[in-house]
Amino acid sequence: MEYRQLTEDFSVSPQIEPEDVGAVKAAGFKSVICNRPDDEQAGQPSADSVREAVEAAGLTFRYIPVVSGQITPDNVSEMASALEDLEGPVFAYCRSGTRCANLYMMIQQSKG
Repeated sequence: MEYRQLTEDFSVSPQIEPEDVGAVKAAGFKSVICNRPDDEQAGQPSADSVREAVEAAGLTFRYIPVVSGQITPDNVSEMASALEDLEGPVFAYCRSGTRCANLYMMIQQSKG
């Protein structure tokens, strides 16, 4: 499993599978955010299948689907709220990790 640490409390990753959740937990993450809409690509695991694995591992899951290339102010607001509410460190994923990173940077810029 590959992920990129943006801060001490926030990392991003490409799509994970339910069986990757053990590695997410072993890496010390406490919460997982899915920024990828279901059915974006054939064969991707559903958010619910990942949620079940995340919750079974004792971690917290949040589903904030963001359409690629179409981040909205509501997406930014919902992600900012999640990051305030969730226990860190937080692991966020989408198709490549870019949407998650872009959301995070937009949140940081709005605080500026």
